[in-house]
Amino acid sequence: MITTLSGDTSRLLATVDFVKEQDTATLLPLLLPGLDGPELRALSEACRFSHAALLVCPSGQAESDALLAACGLVARAAPRPSVVVRERLALRHRRPAAELDVRILRPAVVGADGAHRTVEVFALTVPPGSGLEAVAAAEREHQHEAHVAFDVVAPGPLVLRGLCASLARHGAVPDGGGYNPHENGTVFYFRTPPEGKAGYRRMELYVPGDHRDLLDAHLDEHRAQHPAETLLRLLTGAWTTQALATFARLRVPDAMDVERGTPVEELARKAGARPDNLATLLRYLVMLGAVTEGRDGFRLTGPGTLLRTDAPGSMRALALMYGGPFYRSFGELGHTVRTGEVAFEHLHGENHFDHFARDPHLAELFDQSMAAGSAMFDPVPLHPVLTAAAEAPGGGTVVDVAGGNGELLGRILDAHPHLNGVLLERPHAVETARRRLDEAGHGTRCAFLAGDFADVPAGGDVYVLSRVLHDWDDERCREILRHCARAMPDHADLLVVERVLPDDGSVSLATAWDLHMMCNVGGRERRADHYARLFADAGLTLVSRSPLPLDGHVLHARKVSAARQ
Repeated sequence: MITTLSGDTSRLLATVDFVKEQDTATLLPLLLPGLDGPELRALSEACRFSHAALLVCPSGQAESDALLAACGLVARAAPRPSVVVRERLALRHRRPAAELDVRILRPAVVGADGAHRTVEVFALTVPPGSGLEAVAAAEREHQHEAHVAFDVVAPGPLVLRGLCASLARHGAVPDGGGYNPHENGTVFYFRTPPEGKAGYRRMELYVPGDHRDLLDAHLDEHRAQHPAETLLRLLTGAWTTQALATFARLRVPDAMDVERGTPVEELARKAGARPDNLATLLRYLVMLGAVTEGRDGFRLTGPGTLLRTDAPGSMRALALMYGGPFYRSFGELGHTVRTGEVAFEHLHGENHFDHFARDPHLAELFDQSMAAGSAMFDPVPLHPVLTAAAEAPGGGTVVDVAGGNGELLGRILDAHPHLNGVLLERPHAVETARRRLDEAGHGTRCAFLAGDFADVPAGGDVYVLSRVLHDWDDERCREILRHCARAMPDHADLLVVERVLPDDGSVSLATAWDLHMMCNVGGRERRADHYARLFADAGLTLVSRSPLPLDGHVLHARKVSAARQ
């Protein structure tokens, strides 16, 4: 048993022997007492014993290579960063993750049954004088990361759920896990029953691909058993916001690539940053999955790419807004909860619309941040009422009320060449929208009106209120809807795009945005039945609602008189 040995070399040798001696059908009952018969055969077919793992603590790469050589092992692939283990170590020892350099090596081993397996070596670099000696001593003593692993043969939701259910029936409980973007693999950890005879208490299921939907449920069970760890993760959320905002503000993503790594020294030179401090930031972002690190330097992941200035659907402006003006006002959330006064107004002495309008830079940033969530709009141009308006003789007219920079209206006009548009906005925003739609080639099909909600023009076929009503309290919403209803001909339709609070209290981005609106704007998110009542108060009726990306919905309303026809 590995627990009777000490020292990295002896523990690694014992692990190699274990991997050589075991096979799937023999090892599973040792881990899960009572597992036998048809269920053992089914599990043995669904997963294969792939490796045993341990954590070692070399002082550097040379010592790591010497350790493998002393055990007759060769790592044929370059070491990869371990996101999951690094985060576990950081939480366990109350250390910033950026201080911990954990790499995965997988030297091959051939089992007695001829099967090709590996020993998974987590190498935590502990340079002399680094202050990590206590971490290394504790890990060697308790061997928290020692485990045996099984590869899932045919990964799929049903197979994974069945495997997890079988493990639970035999006493295994969730013990963490994670998604590793470096390998595009999902890891499910379990704690096996204490009466097991394998010498290991942790078991891993490794599933190729991204299975974070199932992983979330697995981790929820784990977190329920570890409240302090869960709370610590939550309390560091502010670090995440500022790390991403700083990354974007320094334009580091603009200097990075998805395919090719860039040395930190080069990135620091372009960003005007200290290389060592930038490396600390980037390693934290590795843990978040925004960047990856290899021998050639750091490169962007898919989410990290969205922080580039030139990325399609760039979310850089959103990062700057949430890490800047709205971050500061969230510091006054307690004031809002106590008094009901909007935190942003308490901090700045005016509402966010007026505050941003007086500063051209902030106004532009706000408009860009609104456009950053435009993935919500993707299905909207295909809504049946827009298609019907486009197919009407002579084409129809879409009136986008408070249409921002014209992002949504531009998409609608792109999808329907026979539609015309009218965009109503504040004076400074109208000019931004005009430039955008002119550049998109829609200028001749679109009219631009500078004004307020009282200026909603009459005669349109489809009216759009996109992410407008959540800015306001109920009375102001009724007023806005009445302005729209008065302008709408009897045949016209109203499309309202908003995040809608779920009726059953399930997890939704709308719940987070409800807090944001209360703190920074003075508005709120609402349930569908709440919107239906607001519509009714304005002489409108809710006809239907359809889901959109990012937990959005499009609510279709018509005038009551038209709906009865």
